[in-house]
Amino acid sequence: MTTNDGSGKEADDREGLPSGPLAVFTAGHSNQPLLELIDLLKRYEVEVVVDARSQPYSRYSPHFARESLERTVRESSIQYLFMGDSLGGRPSDRACYDAEGKVQYALVEEQDFYRKGIERLLSGIVRYRVCLLCSEEDPIRCHRRLLVGRTLQRQGVVVQHIRRGGCLESEEEVQARFERTLPDNRQMDLL
Repeated sequence: MTTNDGSGKEADDREGLPSGPLAVFTAGHSNQPLLELIDLLKRYEVEVVVDARSQPYSRYSPHFARESLERTVRESSIQYLFMGDSLGGRPSDRACYDAEGKVQYALVEEQDFYRKGIERLLSGIVRYRVCLLCSEEDPIRCHRRLLVGRTLQRQGVVVQHIRRGGCLESEEEVQARFERTLPDNRQMDLL
């Protein structure tokens, strides 16, 4: 429920959604049971799941195949939207890759398909409680954070990560956790 506190800003009193600026949740399904994910989405009153997987299928967790996921999400009174073609971490456009075949997020951000996807996502975030879904549970190295989340943050959107078990991790907490591992990463690079 949103209310106006007289300051001109709308406040949202639902669990987990900050008042004031726009906000989005992210989650990674990993190998958890599908109904556990649905319970987490309901706990945070998610209204729309945006599937950001380029290839929305899993050999290890077939219940997260696009069709199965979409059916179960909709049966749970949550809307489902596939956007892996515009917001996925492995775009089909070869212009997004370096000479070694590694995706370059800076190049992805320059592409028209990605910009249109972000515009569509922002339009949804204005109207609904959205959760951006990918397969990687830990957001620390997932494209939903490193690509989409960073683009959204530059637009003023607050990014909150729903972790398995139900806790929320702010983007600032994820970044701090990443930075704690940075000295080890730098040492490895020196060898």
